[in-house]
Amino acid sequence: MEFRERRERVHTWTEEEIAQFEAHWPIGSKARLALALGLFSAQRRSDIVKLGRQHIKDGLLTLRQQKTGTVLAIPVHPDLAAIIAATPTAGLTLLVTNTGRAYRANKLSDQFRSWCDAAGLPRHCVFHGLRKAACTRLADVGCTAHEIASISGHRTLKEIERYTKGADQRRLARAAMERIANKSVKPDPAEVSRRLTSLAKTAEG
Repeated sequence: MEFRERRERVHTWTEEEIAQFEAHWPIGSKARLALALGLFSAQRRSDIVKLGRQHIKDGLLTLRQQKTGTVLAIPVHPDLAAIIAATPTAGLTLLVTNTGRAYRANKLSDQFRSWCDAAGLPRHCVFHGLRKAACTRLADVGCTAHEIASISGHRTLKEIERYTKGADQRRLARAAMERIANKSVKPDPAEVSRRLTSLAKTAEG
C-alpha cells in the first residue's frame, strides 16, 4: 500500500515544465537527451540507462524491460532521432557519465535532479514523471489504453486507463462547449424589452 501511494504521488510533468527544461538545456546537451529519452520512449530509468545505438535499427528502438521482461519495439520519434544525432557520445551507450561510463539508475536520478535544479524546476519534477507525461501525451492525442501500453510496456491497463479517461473527459468537455459556442445564451432583447414594459405598466397601476 505504501509503495502504491508513493508511486501515485509522482508528479506528471506539465507541458510548461517540459518547455522550461528545454529552454534551459539545448539540443546537443546530455540533459536534453535524457529528457527526450524519457518523453519519447516512456520507459523507466532502469531501462533508459541501458539504451544504446545498438538498440536502434530501421527506425525502431528495441529493448527488453528490466522490471517486466517485456520486449518492446518502439518507433523512434523524429525529434528523438534528431536529438540523438546531435548529442556526442563516447560509445554505443546513449547516456554516459563524464568519465564515459553508463549511468546506474540511481545516479541518473541524482544527475537529472541537478539538471532540473539548474533549469529552475521544482523538486516534484523527477525523471519518473517523464514516463507519466509521455503516457499523458499519448492519451491526449487519442491513443487507446492498449496503444499506450504497447509503448510504455505496462502489463495491466488500470493505470493507463486513468490517462485515457482524463483525456476523454477533456475532449468531451471541449466538444460540448464547442456545440454551444455559437449559440447565444443571452435572452432575446425584444423579450427583455417586452417584460420591462409590462413591469412598468404594473407598477403604474
